[in-house]
Amino acid sequence: MKNLNSKKKVLYLSKKILDFVEQTYIKNKVPKVFVGDTVKIGVLIKEGNKERIQYYQGIILAKTNSGINLTISVRKIFQGIGIERKFLIHSPKFESIQIIKSARVRRSKLYYLRKITTTKGSRLKQRFNNKNKLIN
Repeated sequence: MKNLNSKKKVLYLSKKILDFVEQTYIKNKVPKVFVGDTVKIGVLIKEGNKERIQYYQGIILAKTNSGINLTISVRKIFQGIGIERKFLIHSPKFESIQIIKSARVRRSKLYYLRKITTTKGSRLKQRFNNKNKLIN
C-alpha cells in the first residue's frame, strides 16, 4: 500500500511540474477562433540563415486538444486543389492569426468540405452581430 501511495504522489508532483512548464510557453494574445472562421495565419519560415513570415489563408475545419496542445486544421483551395494544414497555436513558429470573416456552422468538424470541390458549394453562411454588421 505504501508503494502505491508514493507512486500516486510522484505522478501528482510530476503533473504539477509539467503544468507549470506548459504555462510558461502558452501564448496569451491568441484571439478566440471558431470552426468555420476564415483566417489568415502567419508562420515563421527559415530558409538558410534568413527568416520570413509566410501567410496561409483558409477555413478552419477543426479544433483539437486544449491547453498547449491546441491545434487547428485549416483548408484552402489553391489552383483547384484542396490543401489542408494543421497548426500548433502555441508553437514558436506560429507568428500571428487574423480573423477575416466568421461563419455560422452547426458542426464542430467541417470534414464534409473535403468532398465539395466547387467554390460555391463550399461557401458558409456569414455570422453577423445584432446590428447586422459583419463580425471581424
